[in-house]
Amino acid sequence: MVNYKRTAHRWRLLGNMIIGVFLAFGSFWLLQVMERDDSDTRLGGSMNEPDYIVENFSFVRMTEQGQPSYVVSGKRLAHQQEGDVSEVEQPVVQGLTPGRPRTTVVANRGRIYHQEHRVDLLGNVDIQRPATPASEALHVRTQALTVLPDEEIMKTDKAIEMQLGAATISGTGMVANNATQTLQLAGRGQIVYPPRARPD
Repeated sequence: MVNYKRTAHRWRLLGNMIIGVFLAFGSFWLLQVMERDDSDTRLGGSMNEPDYIVENFSFVRMTEQGQPSYVVSGKRLAHQQEGDVSEVEQPVVQGLTPGRPRTTVVANRGRIYHQEHRVDLLGNVDIQRPATPASEALHVRTQALTVLPDEEIMKTDKAIEMQLGAATISGTGMVANNATQTLQLAGRGQIVYPPRARPD
């Protein structure tokens, strides 16, 4: 009778252990399936979803000599992994290259192509550059602008309204090179000079 109870107890214990092992393996299998499904969902998700978002951001690009070259800031930046592109709300681009007049460009929105070091600005683009001993003050308004900060070049194929010193210029298309202080109009335009002051 004693041997029978011991044997029954062992069988019960062995049965509980087997059930526990099956439950453990079942839980592990279920966890693996859930992780695989979650991974598939992430991989199958839209590549247009941003992988990170930064509010009120600002970053500085430095020259090889350790001097600030330009600053890009804005209200919100959403980076997309596909294409390494960032969408920006209310972007501000400032050229800070030593020895050059500081140029400031603002717009409603922008797109930064990080691999190409290119910034496309859209909507109410406003460019301002103060006067220097070598150049007159510049103010340009347009609806789209491509900025190549490393080359200090700004260009557009849209209509522009420009104030250069006292002269007013309107036309379509422009290429401005801040490094060489040159400005080229791509298409037909109109230049209005104020009348010369008469000598007393």
